Amino acid sequence: MRLFNFKRTALNARMAWAALALGLMLSFGGIVPASAQQAAPADESALLQQLKGAPVAGRVSIPDAKSGVLIQPQGREWRQTLEGPVKQAGGWLLVITVVALAAFLAIRGRIKIDAGPAGRTIERFSGAERFAHWLTAICFIILGLSGLNLSFGRALLLPVIGPEAFTGLTSFGKLAHNFLSFPFVLGVLLMAVLWIRHNIFNAIDMEWFRQGGGLLQKGVHPPAGKFNGGQKIIFWSVVIGAAVLAVSGYMLMFPFYVTDIAGMQLAQIVHAVAGIVMVAIILAHIYIGSIGMEGAFDAMGSGQVDMNWAKEHHSLWVKETQARVGGDD
Repeated sequence: MRLFNFKRTALNARMAWAALALGLMLSFGGIVPASAQQAAPADESALLQQLKGAPVAGRVSIPDAKSGVLIQPQGREWRQTLEGPVKQAGGWLLVITVVALAAFLAIRGRIKIDAGPAGRTIERFSGAERFAHWLTAICFIILGLSGLNLSFGRALLLPVIGPEAFTGLTSFGKLAHNFLSFPFVLGVLLMAVLWIRHNIFNAIDMEWFRQGGGLLQKGVHPPAGKFNGGQKIIFWSVVIGAAVLAVSGYMLMFPFYVTDIAGMQLAQIVHAVAGIVMVAIILAHIYIGSIGMEGAFDAMGSGQVDMNWAKEHHSLWVKETQARVGGDD
């Protein structure tokens, strides 16, 4: 009788273990209730919420300890910021800038020389000054276009020119963006050395701003030195903007020399914002220096400007120049 009870107990134990094993096989084999399947997304969301803090890292045997970081949660925030607020606000800034310049041209028209061309010229910029300007300008145009392509090209350019052309253009733009940054910085440094003493704000600039620089009304020509208040804003925007672009850009070009991955992500956001703002400012500068004002392009073209143009827009500079060289009207 005792032997029978022992066998019966062993059989019950084996049946219990078999039932437990079957339950585990069904659970891990994918045959789970619908309620459990529906709970999976919630569990994933909870996991991502838990991973929002410190990075998930392991140990590696190679010298590069950074490769041990498996998950860096801040990367999602960085990507969302670039693809969201930065790209959207930057895109709208450029659109509004172009629309505003077009509206200004339609309403105000091209700013003419009120007295008409004098037929005599005065040297506005020397060869060294024009070299520094065009070195900076050409590099910035290529840098700006290649940077805008990285931000907006996939959505705007790729559908138009196709994947092969877009890949080739983007690859070339990336190389140009990296290497042309060096002559761009050199050009800005040259301009700073040549012009910084002429770009200190003073009371004359305040009067220039009060009269709208003479840009809003015909026949209004506030006095100005070699550079007026608006040009001084452009100058300091370029110098400060170039410094921000250079520091943030070189942090990205030479990764991990100065900061970690979080610092590089911040540098990329700063670089993108500064680049878009700089493009908007330079668009206004290009407009007023070309189609927006008669005779303005000659200053950086031949270096010689019409005497009446110079008197209307930079009267104090004309007087200083004539007094220095012993010229007259």
